[in-house]
Amino acid sequence: MNSTPPIQDHLPPAQPLKPDPVLQGTGGIPAARAIRALVGAFAALAALAGASGCNRKAEGGGTFDTVKITRGDLSQHVTASGALGAVKSVDVGSQVSGKISAIYVDFNSPVKKGDPVAEIDSATYSAAVRQAEGELASARASATLNQQNLTRKKNLLPQRAATQADLEQAVAELAQAEATVIIREAALQRATVDLSYCKITAPVDGIVIARKVDIGQTLAATMTTPVLFTIAQDITKMNIIATVNEADIGQIRDGQTVEFNVDAFPEEVFKGLVRQVRKSPTTTNNVVTYETVIAVDNPEMKLFPGMTADVSILVAERKNVLKIPNTALRFTPPESTKYEPAPPAKLERNQRLAYTVVAGKDMTLKPRILRTGITDSVDSELLDGAEESAPMVTSFTSNQKPGGFGGPPR
Repeated sequence: MNSTPPIQDHLPPAQPLKPDPVLQGTGGIPAARAIRALVGAFAALAALAGASGCNRKAEGGGTFDTVKITRGDLSQHVTASGALGAVKSVDVGSQVSGKISAIYVDFNSPVKKGDPVAEIDSATYSAAVRQAEGELASARASATLNQQNLTRKKNLLPQRAATQADLEQAVAELAQAEATVIIREAALQRATVDLSYCKITAPVDGIVIARKVDIGQTLAATMTTPVLFTIAQDITKMNIIATVNEADIGQIRDGQTVEFNVDAFPEEVFKGLVRQVRKSPTTTNNVVTYETVIAVDNPEMKLFPGMTADVSILVAERKNVLKIPNTALRFTPPESTKYEPAPPAKLERNQRLAYTVVAGKDMTLKPRILRTGITDSVDSELLDGAEESAPMVTSFTSNQKPGGFGGPPR
């Protein structure tokens, strides 16, 4: 039986390994040790990169920006808009119908009470007056005749030339004739008045701010009186009718100071005073507003009726009070913030919440419960809860940067 010789009997004798100069360290480290050293170095770098990304995500570091509480003056305003108008304006109309035959005034014409401003063709009304005069004369003649007839009946009655019935009839006919005279007098008076209405005069002193007719235009004074002119009695004294939101109307009082601008003079600030708060509401798109009347002096007559005014009403003013920025009252801390102590779960209606930084502790804030007063939309009056110069947190600036070694945090 043949036996197979061992495999190693056919192999050449083992040769001693030579160190590879590529894998050998500078100090003659064997290849296996060099490989282990390189693997360890890469593992350490990978662990360092991974640890760096986890810390950024977990810590989420940053800086709280603060502003100190200061002392100063505060004023609170309510803003609104409205239109300028004359304190008193009168629409001049016509009580009779007819064609406009003359116009004596135009826009911006100054007028005095009683001055003619227009005239309606009076031919028809003059004829009506003459007709009424003739009818009145006829009625008076009839009354005279009936008076004479009554006198005659009275004289004939004792002579039995007339009966008592004739006398009574004569009395009734005279009374009827006298009543007809009264009716005709009234008709003449009415025709005369209608004729006088053909000359239209200014009812007040003032200035014409609107003209709505031209010569030759026919007016029909039937159910409503047609308006020919609008006369502003005095535009050196004007009013603003401002619409104030229902949320602000409770702060408006008579006598409050008002400042306003108009587009015609954007760099100029005009002044006025609140004169009346009207209690009649107006609802537009579910928004309730109230009219506020503001008195304005216009000595130079720079302001015109109808101009739109942007109004700012001074409703409250405080001197030398603590002021806290409204940004501190609106600040919301990030989710990673710690608190000492914990913020209250619920605040009362007159309380506000702000924060101060806890010294020596990262991402730790101390809640401060405050009471505030008036505001000017930038700062609020601080009534209680913090002292002057206390640094209040207004914002948070994160230290995280996108990208970097190890990629962005996930």
